[in-house]
Amino acid sequence: MSVTIPQKDNQSLNKADVRNSAQLAGVDEAGRGPLGGPVVAAAVILDPARPITGLGDSKALSERRRRALFPLIRANAWVGIGIAEPAEIDRLNILHATMAAMSRAVARLPARPALVLVDGNRLPPGLPCPAEAIIKGDAKEACIGAASIIAKTVRDDLMEQAARRFPGYGFEGHKGYPSAAHKAALEAFGACPIHRRSYAPVRAALESRFSTNANRCG
Repeated sequence: MSVTIPQKDNQSLNKADVRNSAQLAGVDEAGRGPLGGPVVAAAVILDPARPITGLGDSKALSERRRRALFPLIRANAWVGIGIAEPAEIDRLNILHATMAAMSRAVARLPARPALVLVDGNRLPPGLPCPAEAIIKGDAKEACIGAASIIAKTVRDDLMEQAARRFPGYGFEGHKGYPSAAHKAALEAFGACPIHRRSYAPVRAALESRFSTNANRCG
């Protein structure tokens, strides 16, 4: 089961005509730790002629502040989004799925950047230009901070959509992260189509339900 943004919404992320840009792209992701839902990566090229105040690590910003910055980034920058679905995460593992999502985000930028700055200590393969990994880059480079905000906001929206499709799990609150409420829902209802079956708590819940059902049948 996919959790994706429609093509028309993906295209609408790019409303800006970015001019006089140094073509420096920042890349970040959201959603490596959750038990369910996709990992979302974003690539952002900011326009030096149209600076945006308040960019930074999305985790250090309130949801209200992220929501306020999101349309400003859309209107004044170029944005690419890459998504790795739960099935791909299970098949590749979260590291390789994250790298794939980052590569897709850069590939979906409207322009080829001259340099890519990636948050963290690893670079995704197959980038079309030179790249540099920067630990805690979302707090150091505005373009990475912007990518962090885009990735987090897009993923939150996708998980709120998932909450409507799969009620009872509380995705609208925990966004798929392993909260006590989420683990309790897993025990009560089992895994839904967007859970990551390779993750230990999900696998344990599946095994527990299988064992319970087997005992009932026996």
